[in-house]
Amino acid sequence: MEASPDPTTEPHCVFDTSTPYDDYIRADALTRLARPRTDDPAELAFLISSQVMELWFTLLIHEWRTAVRLLAEDDLPGAMTALRRSLPTLSALNAAWQPIARLTPAQFDSYRPALGKGSGFQSARYRELEFLLGEKSANMLKPHEGTPRAHAELTEALLAPSLHDAAVDFVQRKSAPLPQPTRERDRTHSHPADPAIEQLWRRVYNGDDRELIELGEVLTDIAEGFWRWRSDHLMATRRAMGSKPGTGGSAGVTWLERRAARLVFPELWTVRTDG
Repeated sequence: MEASPDPTTEPHCVFDTSTPYDDYIRADALTRLARPRTDDPAELAFLISSQVMELWFTLLIHEWRTAVRLLAEDDLPGAMTALRRSLPTLSALNAAWQPIARLTPAQFDSYRPALGKGSGFQSARYRELEFLLGEKSANMLKPHEGTPRAHAELTEALLAPSLHDAAVDFVQRKSAPLPQPTRERDRTHSHPADPAIEQLWRRVYNGDDRELIELGEVLTDIAEGFWRWRSDHLMATRRAMGSKPGTGGSAGVTWLERRAARLVFPELWTVRTDG
């Protein structure tokens, strides 16, 4: 029988170089990435909140790419595990707004000039997240033409099936095929709610296949969580800068209002009207 550990044993604290923890987590490199450009003490909160969001974007992309691959392989349990695992991550992403959600215009203006022409609109990871959710547009590649790796990754994401595509393809394979025009539609840009896809989900929700219903519900959870992130972005921006132009030359609040009004996986929302 294995002996119990000695509660008085001290942890190993002597290392020849960096600690194994830092070798794995890269904490030293990570915590030195936030470099304020002004003397305003609040700028660090803005920098770190933005960087934390980039990390959550990266994890969500990983989980949703995994789900896309597993759905294509008809591994619904594996895909559902990845999708459910992404929900707490999405909640954590939304919580990342809290340190900067209540900035006054004066507080934001104290370090806003340091951003120059920078804007969250230019985030490659956020753009890939949108592409994965089916919000696609080739025009959104343009800001990244000067960064070959990001441009290549986003081009690949633009051409690849989105999570929405993968889910719809899986459901039609398990129930009834979609009409040819819907199956062959251009998947490199966004589409409004498609009546044929809405009917596909209606059959799911009126049927007795609990696994397909749960797939629809976890996708709805993701769509709702993403809408909350956009809405929180809108409100944080409205509080900090009102109707001023955005830092990257966008229309600011007006642009964000249009984005927040859109729900991803549109047929999962329109199908609820008629039940």
